[in-house]
Amino acid sequence: MKNRRLFWRIVQGIETSIKSGEYTVGSRLPAERELAEKFNVSRPTIREAIIALEVRGQVEVKTGSGVYVIESASLESNVVNAFELTQARALIEGEVAALAALSINDDELEALSETLDMMEKNQDSDSIEEADKLFHKIISTATRNEAMILSVKNLWALRASTREIIEDYKNVCSSDNKLTLKEHTAIYLALKEKDAAKARLAMHQHFNRLINTLFDAIESKALAEVQRKNNEKRDLYSLESLVKSK
Repeated sequence: MKNRRLFWRIVQGIETSIKSGEYTVGSRLPAERELAEKFNVSRPTIREAIIALEVRGQVEVKTGSGVYVIESASLESNVVNAFELTQARALIEGEVAALAALSINDDELEALSETLDMMEKNQDSDSIEEADKLFHKIISTATRNEAMILSVKNLWALRASTREIIEDYKNVCSSDNKLTLKEHTAIYLALKEKDAAKARLAMHQHFNRLINTLFDAIESKALAEVQRKNNEKRDLYSLESLVKSK
């Protein structure tokens, strides 16, 4: 896992440099050795990161010339990604939970309890998602603050705004329903105790776990694609393949 995180950190670092304009479209990335020194990693790790960037449509590898930044629609079209959305939800819904703890009523607490029962009794993904959405909606309503209610509504709309976010969240939300239930129960108990600080912390812990799970899921997907690309190149350039073709 440590190697995966290292590899992904380099990919994100170079993409950030591309977005900031440090590496412009058409420019050549620094040599492999320079990048290895910059990120303090081995050159094979840099090669893996370059392959990942190539797969993601950020760069083009020109044999004998170097690695060049190319025009990428993904850098412009994906206004919000799953990481940004989840971080925003953590910050906003943490405060929503804290505010709701001060004003939530018995009927709303009972409604929250029913969503927990839904999660426990129905383990299919559609039922879990329905209960999850209702749970967060009830908490936002309990704030008595229309701006908070609208903010949470818009965050949920963003969750279904792109195919990438939908797929990323599907992988995360189906990863461990028991943990989701446990985290929602902790939020519910904090609200029941009317403890704003505890409610905020419970919500933050819930989203922190989602962010880490999301990170692992996307890393695994990216690494699998890099490995596939590596295998393709290995087959293309291996002497064994060349000998067989004769």
